[in-house]
Amino acid sequence: MAERAGGTLPTARVRAEATEAKVVVRGLSVRYTSSRGTLTALEDISLSVQAGEFCCVVGPSGCGKSTLLRVLAGLIPCAEGEVRIRSDGPQRPLTAMVFQDYALLPWRTVLDNVAFGPENRGVPRAERYRLAREILAKVGLSGFEHAYPHQLSGGMKQRVGIARALANDPEVLLMDEPLAALDAQTRNLMQEELLRIWAEFGKTVVYVTHAIDEAVLLGDRVVVMTARPGRVKAVVPVDLERPRTLEQKGSAHFARLYNEVWQLLREEVSAASREAGGG
Repeated sequence: MAERAGGTLPTARVRAEATEAKVVVRGLSVRYTSSRGTLTALEDISLSVQAGEFCCVVGPSGCGKSTLLRVLAGLIPCAEGEVRIRSDGPQRPLTAMVFQDYALLPWRTVLDNVAFGPENRGVPRAERYRLAREILAKVGLSGFEHAYPHQLSGGMKQRVGIARALANDPEVLLMDEPLAALDAQTRNLMQEELLRIWAEFGKTVVYVTHAIDEAVLLGDRVVVMTARPGRVKAVVPVDLERPRTLEQKGSAHFARLYNEVWQLLREEVSAASREAGGG
């Protein structure tokens, strides 16, 4: 079990050979109990993610995609199964999360928001602010260090959220629909920005999205989940050339990959809709 501030988490930190996957999930199930009974959110999930991989997860609403991320983050215990994250640096946090709603501290400047994680880990002031400025430059926010979140556009807020996660130098970066709140044009620009940032930092990424085109553009593989209880239905390799650009969305190969994922997902979306409507 991994120990962190706040208590014991169900995500194991393991030292292993570099050939072992960075993230390994085996037989994971998550259940919620309430006065109405027990709800199985995830059932028998098995999945591995290699170091440096950009792994996208798609599935119908309510299938447990965000629950899977929260288990990886150590925020939700699993009813059964195992989650392991290979540790390459014993002082580094296992994971950092980027949320859909930015989750920035409104009373802190951009610089202070990015320095928040290193501050909590006891990094000396001069070092954490040097690191924060360096990462802000890499995500294209130099000159905005002293701005407050309310003074930023949605895309800029999300870049601050990504910079804040990167400042912790996590083993794995978890992203929960980080572009969902953006308008279509800004979302397109941020997709390219994410590709650039990922190439710059080389992080292992697990990325949840509802958008198939986003998953195909960003991912090395797309994990397709079933309707609740969420299971892994299929894993689709994405063999588009890197570096990738938005122009690739217009290619016949991109269209074939998109259609392959959609055909796998279509039945699950229909099943989720029928359950939500009681039909």
